[in-house]
Amino acid sequence: MADTCDMSEESHETADCSDEPFGFGYDLELNQFDGLPFSSRYYKLLKERKTLAVWKARRELLDTLVNNKLVIVSGSTKTGKSTQIPQWCAEFCLSAQYRHGMVVCTQTHRQQAVDLALRVADEMDVNIGHEVGYTIPLETCCSSDTVLRFCTDDMLLRELMSDPFLERYGAIVIDQAHERTVSTDILLGLLKDILLHRPELRMVVLTAPSMTDRLLGHYGSVPVIALESASKAEVVYSNSSHKDYFYSAIRLVLEIHRTKEEGDVAVFLASAQEVDCACSILQKEGTRLGADLGQLVPVNLSMGLGQVQWQGGVPFILAGEQSKTRRVFLSTHRGEDTFWAVDSVNFVIDTGVEKRFVYNPRIRANSEVLQPISVCQADICKQLTQAAGKCFCLYSEESPLPAETSPQILETNITSTVLFLKRMEIAGLARCHFLTRPDPEGLMQALEELDYLAALDNDGNLSEIGIIISEFPLDAQMARALLASCEFDCVSEVATIAAMLSAPSCFLEPPVGMSHKAVQCHRKFQHPEGDHFTLINIYNAFKQSQREPCKLNDFGVGRWCKDYFLNHAALQTADATRSELTDILRRIELPISEPCFGTKTNTRNIKRALLAGFFMQIARDVDGSGNYFMLTHKHMAQVHPFSSYGATAQKLGFPEWVLFHEYTLSENNCIRTVSEIFPEVFIQMAPQYFFYNLPPSESKDMLQPMLDSAGSRNIKNKTQKDLTITGTEVHKDYSVTQSNDRCVIQ
Repeated sequence: MADTCDMSEESHETADCSDEPFGFGYDLELNQFDGLPFSSRYYKLLKERKTLAVWKARRELLDTLVNNKLVIVSGSTKTGKSTQIPQWCAEFCLSAQYRHGMVVCTQTHRQQAVDLALRVADEMDVNIGHEVGYTIPLETCCSSDTVLRFCTDDMLLRELMSDPFLERYGAIVIDQAHERTVSTDILLGLLKDILLHRPELRMVVLTAPSMTDRLLGHYGSVPVIALESASKAEVVYSNSSHKDYFYSAIRLVLEIHRTKEEGDVAVFLASAQEVDCACSILQKEGTRLGADLGQLVPVNLSMGLGQVQWQGGVPFILAGEQSKTRRVFLSTHRGEDTFWAVDSVNFVIDTGVEKRFVYNPRIRANSEVLQPISVCQADICKQLTQAAGKCFCLYSEESPLPAETSPQILETNITSTVLFLKRMEIAGLARCHFLTRPDPEGLMQALEELDYLAALDNDGNLSEIGIIISEFPLDAQMARALLASCEFDCVSEVATIAAMLSAPSCFLEPPVGMSHKAVQCHRKFQHPEGDHFTLINIYNAFKQSQREPCKLNDFGVGRWCKDYFLNHAALQTADATRSELTDILRRIELPISEPCFGTKTNTRNIKRALLAGFFMQIARDVDGSGNYFMLTHKHMAQVHPFSSYGATAQKLGFPEWVLFHEYTLSENNCIRTVSEIFPEVFIQMAPQYFFYNLPPSESKDMLQPMLDSAGSRNIKNKTQKDLTITGTEVHKDYSVTQSNDRCVIQ
């Protein structure tokens, strides 16, 4: 990967300059990107930019890009690499007149992609949406003039499906590589091959120092630019137990506030739920403090909540005198990189733990695990304060922290990832060079699931159905259900269900003392057929509220949502997602039926469509009291209390057979989003060879007579397929090595 790229003579002539690389001096009167004179704000921001640690490496980076395909830049969050390096890459591409394409910079969080685009557009003195833009799920702010685009890593990954060699880009910046998201890891793996096919392409990987060795082992001998951090924070360790970390952090915030020392506080907690709880506690405690201490204002930065006001990338608080207001930024460790634009933090409180959802392929369930953060995450926290700030680590200095953040590819369901990689095989990218190989058991479960969904043909390649379902930004099971809805004339309803389940939960957590009222409000939407149908009721009511004359603005609809304890932002996301799904259906010319929700035929067809995708998630009530036995792995679970069945079961009883959307071990072993189904329809919709591979149980014995009857009517060729998996044990003729070869992900 260290080999050089032969650039044209014209490119060398343009790029060769003794004082400023590429001849782009910042004292020019005209902006090279839009041809307009620079504003006074540009020069003010330029003065600030030159104080960043990354500025010293500007010329080195631009010179290195001339003769190297790949550059690794390591540094902390406060060095300025996320804002400056994409701009310099845009200058590099401009020097070649964009012959090889524009610049794209990936982020792992959607809000950060937007914030960085706004900040960089400001620094480059151009308009957002023109020369600088962004693309995040369900929102695009770009134009034909865009030369620098920020996007989430999953959006660039989906772009590979239509442009497998990313030929519209001359430079690709992969930011936050140390977070080890699935999408970023896959991009890093595929780009290794793409760089070989496109020697003119340039790639810059931005990461934390602890990730550098891993990347060098992956890419070989490539240039590394190490940025020095200017932070001189004092680190104070604690010997407190991890069990006490939450209230220890709250007490420490209040103690800091009582000292009257200047500066905001950043607190890193284990989960978004803890961030919410800490916000509530600090709001209450803040009102009890003396007026002489000033105002204590908690700011929720937990990713995905969408409840923070932003101005120029920095959350702001409307207060009288800034000097008398202390902000407490509350976040999880996944939000560490949010602080690139916050310069007021003088105190950092690091609990040293995080809650992560870990997927178990054997039982197809997520469980929430409390585990220590990595050395990489701990180092980032220590770099977030101002000079001479303090970082309080609520763990001992000798605590054994893992060196790197655990890769998400080892902790998540990778079925959709394998589906995507199969799609890339068709596009000509037959190999993905993983930084960390997926767990063989997880890979086997993904191949098994895709085979059951008819997404693979007899040779293990992507089938026509697999190609179609890969078009949808949904998990494979939901995409299969949406495809089946085209056959059963219930597209409108299943698209609504898919959108509602893809968005955050539409139910708001009620304030203290309002739980009963919230239950009463939610009960108005409950549907006797189950939770999937309840979601349709909620969405339809939301759309109806938008059409009412008195609620034609977001304020009125927001008030309606608040009155019914519903999440307005989540419903807006679901609405946008549903529009995207219907657009995709039209683009690939699949039929979209007229809505007819409420009829018996429609209800039956919705269940048939859902079973086409979720036949692997069926459970039976074994004793009539809501103890559900899951057929695929013989575990027991209860219906989640928020389910419509949880509210009505005391009067009407629990349904015997149900389809569920999610099984989580962390929440009292519960199944979520549950609807009643009948075994006859279940047998009709699921592949016969799926039943043959179910482990023995009383529930399977109950199905056997119907299975025998169905089998005698229609003997399916699929039962003779080479891929035969019983439970989690692989057939003797099919090994893990063969599965890796078949998937061609090495």
